[in-house]
Amino acid sequence: MHRFLFTIVLLIFTFNSVAQTEKIPINLSIFNESTSIPFTRFFTTPIHPGIQVGTELNYHATDRNRLFQTLNLSYFYHGHLNQGIALHTELGYERRLPNGLSFSGLLGVGYMRTYAVSEEFVFENDQYIQKADTGNSRFFPSLSVDTGYYLKKQEKDSPRIFIRYQAWAEYPYSPDFIPIMSHVNLHVGVKFFIKRNTTETHE
Repeated sequence: MHRFLFTIVLLIFTFNSVAQTEKIPINLSIFNESTSIPFTRFFTTPIHPGIQVGTELNYHATDRNRLFQTLNLSYFYHGHLNQGIALHTELGYERRLPNGLSFSGLLGVGYMRTYAVSEEFVFENDQYIQKADTGNSRFFPSLSVDTGYYLKKQEKDSPRIFIRYQAWAEYPYSPDFIPIMSHVNLHVGVKFFIKRNTTETHE
């Protein structure tokens, strides 16, 4: 776990150093989270809301193809289960068409901390005592596919709107009962760019 967190921190510094000389891409989405078997359902009710913000780093990019990595921070609230905050990264490939449409596939890994949404009690000394919720650590892999549209299809740094279907697993969930819990997030989001002012020091 410590090695994983160290890798995430290293990625943050990598994104920061690259972004100093370029426009910074920002991905912002809201999503509906559900506990379901991936790729069996598209939209589920009731809605369990979530929000995600992240950025990207291109490894290789042409007018039509792009290999990239993401770094994301997300939060969801499932009223009947738990709430969680997560930091994760994905390796993605995007195909961009001349008409502005694009399609992507992403494979990710992340760390999540979950908290109960209702009070929990333990039986001690012949009475029930409310249990303090310190949270639970989760490891979660993910697989996502999305489709999007570039609003300014001729520009490299065009804003992009997208719909993303993200399947992911929560592990360990309940080792003595259900070791792995599968989830699906349906994202609706936008990608845009912000400029960062940089200063250079000359000797």
